[in-house]
Amino acid sequence: MQIMLNNLKRTYGTLHAVNGISLFIPSNTIYGIIGKSGAGKSTLVRLISLLERPDEGEVHFDDTRVDNLEKDSLIQRRRRIGMIFQNFNLFSSRNAEQNIAYPLEITGVPKQQITERVDTLLSLVGLEGRGKAPISTLSGGQKQRVAIARALATDPDILFCDEATSALDPQTTHAILALLKEIQRKMSLTVVMITHQMEVVRDACDQVAVLDDGVVVEQGLVTDIFANPSSEVTKEFLTHLVGLDESSLSDDHMVHWSKKKGAYTLRFRGGTTDQPILSKISRQIGVDFNIRAGGVQKVSDVEIGTMLVDISGSDEEKKRAIEALKQMGVVVEEEVAE
Repeated sequence: MQIMLNNLKRTYGTLHAVNGISLFIPSNTIYGIIGKSGAGKSTLVRLISLLERPDEGEVHFDDTRVDNLEKDSLIQRRRRIGMIFQNFNLFSSRNAEQNIAYPLEITGVPKQQITERVDTLLSLVGLEGRGKAPISTLSGGQKQRVAIARALATDPDILFCDEATSALDPQTTHAILALLKEIQRKMSLTVVMITHQMEVVRDACDQVAVLDDGVVVEQGLVTDIFANPSSEVTKEFLTHLVGLDESSLSDDHMVHWSKKKGAYTLRFRGGTTDQPILSKISRQIGVDFNIRAGGVQKVSDVEIGTMLVDISGSDEEKKRAIEALKQMGVVVEEEVAE
């Protein structure tokens, strides 16, 4: 199920929460929507999931416009949408299997079919034998697995994950993201992940849109965004992710030789991460590179390297070195002096 958004707008008083967003979300993929608090993520997901109507614009699922559906058709369409939330939103008065069964009960599915479907879903999310467990006895990761199973109960064609891992520790987050990727492959779902965590985008998404102040400032393949970010918002997200800011000096992704950032950020992609590029340029041009920090992370099975450096030499030599780096496939970002 592909999703097409055309110039969506939603205003609350004087706040333009969503201000002219157009996006194409391909079918059978995991698509990330990332932004800081107040960027418009929550409003956008409410519009896409048909919980609110836009003030302007259109939402299309495949070739059908859905934002203007009448009440009965809207209810039927919503039932083919799964939702997973940060705080699980489970019924504490129901055990695990009763929570999963709830969407099927309210749609009138026969009890025998409900039992079979719930057993299948418990197995899918790795909770075999825990169906009778009270919600209060489950860990955060187990609760989210129950929530995922419940979201899949009605066999949706679109699954929304609204900050689904924000309340989980890193190890559990990794397990839940792996589970979602496995489910997406098995069920050929369109999964939309709303998050403020760049590591979620890195580890789970195929494509991403970056939101800021109600508009999309950047979108594309995750590998392209990581290797060559164009917006300041994206660069800031990546700075925190790979540990380039002073608050993240112990981050596992980077090795730091200095607390200073360096005058240039170099981004390497794929095979360039294994090549002695700086050494070659240093010998050819005569400049010196002072490497202050560096590291490599894997994004969609592609290695993306980040390095903070200073370049010593004349202005002409620096210019030639930067041009040589670019010719060898390295993205060069110069720090702006404050």
